[in-house]
Amino acid sequence: MTNTVPKILIVGGGYAGFYTAWKLEKLLRKGEAEVTIVDPLPYMTYQPFLPEVAAGSIEARHSVVALRRHLKKTTVVAAKVTGINHAGKSATISPIVGDPYEFEYDQIVVTAGAVSRTFPIPGIADNAIGLKTIEEAVAIRDRLMSNFDKASVLPAGPERDRLLTVVVVGGGFAGIEVFAELRSLASSLVKSYPQITFDDTHFHLVEAMGRIMPEVSLKTSEWVLKNLAQRGASVHLDTQLTGAVDGNVELSTGETIPTDLIIWTAGVMANPTVVRGGDLPVEERGRIRTRADLRVGTAEEFVEGAWAAGDVSAVPDLSGGGVGGYCVPNAQHAVRQAKLLAKNITAVLRGEQPREYFHKNLGAVAGLGVGVGVFQSGKIALKGPIAWLAHRGYHGLAMPSWERKIRVVWGWVNNFFLGRDMVNLETVQSPRYVFEEFAARPRAAAPASPAIDPKSVAGEKAPVAGEKAAVGS
Repeated sequence: MTNTVPKILIVGGGYAGFYTAWKLEKLLRKGEAEVTIVDPLPYMTYQPFLPEVAAGSIEARHSVVALRRHLKKTTVVAAKVTGINHAGKSATISPIVGDPYEFEYDQIVVTAGAVSRTFPIPGIADNAIGLKTIEEAVAIRDRLMSNFDKASVLPAGPERDRLLTVVVVGGGFAGIEVFAELRSLASSLVKSYPQITFDDTHFHLVEAMGRIMPEVSLKTSEWVLKNLAQRGASVHLDTQLTGAVDGNVELSTGETIPTDLIIWTAGVMANPTVVRGGDLPVEERGRIRTRADLRVGTAEEFVEGAWAAGDVSAVPDLSGGGVGGYCVPNAQHAVRQAKLLAKNITAVLRGEQPREYFHKNLGAVAGLGVGVGVFQSGKIALKGPIAWLAHRGYHGLAMPSWERKIRVVWGWVNNFFLGRDMVNLETVQSPRYVFEEFAARPRAAAPASPAIDPKSVAGEKAPVAGEKAAVGS
């Protein structure tokens, strides 16, 4: 490299990417390295809050962290990395506006995260929505509230039932949390719609396995099932989704559930754009092969100048609690890996040895609607309001930056005293509809009269005596 200052390229501005850059800013000395982070979105989304955003318990903007506000020494590029040529130490950057270009680097950090993993089930790609982005969470909330508005002016019947039916696919933490939070939201909305009763709303969760929430004990998961049943929600275990054409959810049991809101939470996969567009080693599940010290490679050898962390990477779980020997894709691991990754990069730049990542899972905590939650750490299990407070306390503290912590907690306090915000902004997805409806437009030009040739008029002869005029006789 002609530049004497090492260039560090971070691919992805999610948990791992943001925290790596944030920590590097604190560790690196002035002029020790130049850090660039590339992501098409200018913010990091705190994904554990997505179910509460979908339920209207947290303001959408409060659950994201602006990269430019908090990364003062890092160059933020609004773009995608569509190719990695690590052999040549360059990456192809495709900006949101303009032509792709090559970016040369000394160290690359791949933290591109994960996307929803779906199966080729008829109708899913056209009718379902995931829960990996803040935009999806907002759309889910607005769709449910819009459906309440529509249902309130319809007579009882199939169309009304369809609008008031929600189907969630996937019984992991994300699926159960959004399912329970939306059940809580619907129960709250019913109070403001005298035309709709609690029994008019229908909630179904579909899970292919024989249990939900494998992260907690069987006893705790059974308590969750019982709690959901008491709240009028149906969970279909050992059941697969076989179709969703035109919103008609078909189950392997033969049952068909018409719905206007299908939420897919049945798995994630490493960001394929980054993984497939580079020359870094990939393991059988499509993740970047990563060592315990977070360098790309195997235990025997590593790829010089390449690092990975978070959901896009396959990091060995040295605590022995991982699935298949690897760290599970969650925020707890992503944040801690990122902090160590920044320390390890700094150490390597200074000629020191990196340390291996070791973190024993602290447990699992989930919010299941206002006042209801579960917490599991080893054999210790908490349920109900105390677990709900633990959920909010843990994630409130885990939210990066005091600025964001205060906004989130202040929102919770407001909701406690003022109630849940019920404003539906679905029309923000087509903000010009009112303007277009009433905007004045130029009148269409009047059609021109056919031109008359003066010569043809002058050349006509008047009929003379004894000559019949041709008038149709």
